[in-house]
Amino acid sequence: MRNMTTESEIDDSGETEEQRLSKSARKREAASLQELGVQLSALPDQEIKALGLPDTLFVALRDLRRLPSHGAQVRQRQYIGKLMRSIDPAPVLAKLAERKQRHDKEIRHFQQIERWRDRLLSEPVAGVEELLQEYPHIDRAALLKLLDKAERERVEQRSPVGARELFAFLRELLA
Repeated sequence: MRNMTTESEIDDSGETEEQRLSKSARKREAASLQELGVQLSALPDQEIKALGLPDTLFVALRDLRRLPSHGAQVRQRQYIGKLMRSIDPAPVLAKLAERKQRHDKEIRHFQQIERWRDRLLSEPVAGVEELLQEYPHIDRAALLKLLDKAERERVEQRSPVGARELFAFLRELLA
């Protein structure tokens, strides 16, 4: 009886049942590749080309963006998932992670510039001194001129051109 169980657990390729992926695992893997393909289709064409993907996959990703109907998009996603099974997803995932990391770094930098601008506009004296301590090479006269301009615009309730110029000045300084 034990001998029959062992024989039924081994298939023609010599793999045991535990070594083969379950149907659910295969479906999860296919769905994750399909989702990876959808994420790739959101990238600009140059970034997709830089990944070195096959031409058929590149065209399929580009076509997904232009399809108007939901049904056509679903079929195209399935086709992309099928094409994705023929490539190694590890380099693509690494490239997407690197892109996200770069994007997050840019956002943090942008937020830092915004915090400095807001600090300078809300507390000009303390903000200028703190900025000068951290960045001693700053052009103090240009900074004070921009702060005065921004303050005048705020008092006169005009468009915040001075605040935008201050932001550009800080972006240049913190680059």
